[in-house]
Amino acid sequence: MDTTLFSMNKPTFKIRFFLFLCFFIGIVSSQLSSDFYSTTCPNALSTIKSGVDSAVSNEARMGASLLRLHFHDCFVQGCDASVLLNDTSSFTGEQSAGPNVNSIRGFGVIDSIKSELESLCPGVVSCADILAVAARDSVVALGGQSWTVQLGRRDSRTANLDAANSDLPGFTFSLQQLIDSFSKKDFTTEEMVTLSGGHTIGQASCSTFRTRIYNDTNIDSSFATSLQANCPSVGGDRNLAPLDSSPTTFDNAYFQDLQSQKGLLHSDQELFNGGSTDSQVNGYVSNPSSFQTDFANAMVKMGNLGPLLTGSSGEIRTNCWKTN
Repeated sequence: MDTTLFSMNKPTFKIRFFLFLCFFIGIVSSQLSSDFYSTTCPNALSTIKSGVDSAVSNEARMGASLLRLHFHDCFVQGCDASVLLNDTSSFTGEQSAGPNVNSIRGFGVIDSIKSELESLCPGVVSCADILAVAARDSVVALGGQSWTVQLGRRDSRTANLDAANSDLPGFTFSLQQLIDSFSKKDFTTEEMVTLSGGHTIGQASCSTFRTRIYNDTNIDSSFATSLQANCPSVGGDRNLAPLDSSPTTFDNAYFQDLQSQKGLLHSDQELFNGGSTDSQVNGYVSNPSSFQTDFANAMVKMGNLGPLLTGSSGEIRTNCWKTN
């Protein structure tokens, strides 16, 4: 043990001890915790849940949109609410990136929740934490398993368009590209398959699955034909189709559909196409509860993707769509 802290005159000792204490408190305060708002904003979690439940009740698809919003935030420079920032004169935001443009949604729900929280406890709850909790509450609202969300993130003052274009996995990805994309964020192949199961809720636009239903060979022919009726070879880019056969319920139907070659996106079907992840898909079909548990654990890990802004880093935005 270093005894220099204690072997000096009293004034110096006090200064050194004060600095040590500040350093220690700084380390502790920079860590996420499940009760981060217990004293500063005790109704934060119930307020977010109420807002999410209302939004999902009005439109079940919104649950999937809020889950995706959190995912697209965390995969780009960490979970810092950068995806929510509108363009400014100093930077172009992430919303115009290829994987985001005309597809990410739910901003109004987040803004409404943030506004209510600012009335309850101004300048306390970050937009990044709202996204994390809203993702969990969305899954629960649609029948999925809950998990404990770690809190204490702060919001970034900038966005990263280039990273959004390069780091977010694409709907045309091969299995190896998916593995590589998630590996860059320190996810295992197993966790990649698990998180892909988030596609058990929500819908996708025609432009994302057109090539698959007209050109892919590993697709059920009747399934492809049924989709072509609402997704012509030309036009109808914004027409929607469900990502699995029960798009408003968080279950394992996504994996069942893959077994039948009814994955909507090319990247979906890659998870069950004679490759290394087939066995995990089979496992989730035979044991639905294992998917729910694995998904909850993977979401906790995703919520910790760095670099995390905590302590005095970043800021607590008053409005989620712009910096203070």
